[in-house]
Amino acid sequence: MNLIRFLSMTEAYARDIATWTYPEPYQFYSMGDDEETIHELMDGSYHAALDEQGELIGFICTGEAARVPGGYAAGIYNNDQQIDIGLGMRPDLTGNGLGASFLVEGLHFIWNNKNQKNVQLVVATFNERAIKVYERVGFQKGRTFLSRDREFIVMNKVYK
Repeated sequence: MNLIRFLSMTEAYARDIATWTYPEPYQFYSMGDDEETIHELMDGSYHAALDEQGELIGFICTGEAARVPGGYAAGIYNNDQQIDIGLGMRPDLTGNGLGASFLVEGLHFIWNNKNQKNVQLVVATFNERAIKVYERVGFQKGRTFLSRDREFIVMNKVYK
């Protein structure tokens, strides 16, 4: 996967993403096809990821949209010197070895368009597949915390 383009989220992309359903045990990441989800995806913090053929393959989000509610109580969102990111790939593309290149392209997009070089993301601890990708790209594991009866881990990377 190369030459991913990140574009401002459109309603059409948002409606498509809202219908994505992930298989067990990743169904936790499915959003739900409702107007509230569409509204969130269109709030300006999400960008659609398109491949070379212009097909929607994923999304990336920053700031508030990328934060897990329990992280506030855990005190992980107190650093103004970092940017929080979230990302998702179309379900049929996950688990096929494309995650690292998708993440790297997303990081380049963020580093080129935001004024922060320190990146933080949060992932459910059961998602070992994603954690391995994040580590391969250079993210370091941090503390864990609970949110909505799930354990999450904080991961950080500094742009060099």
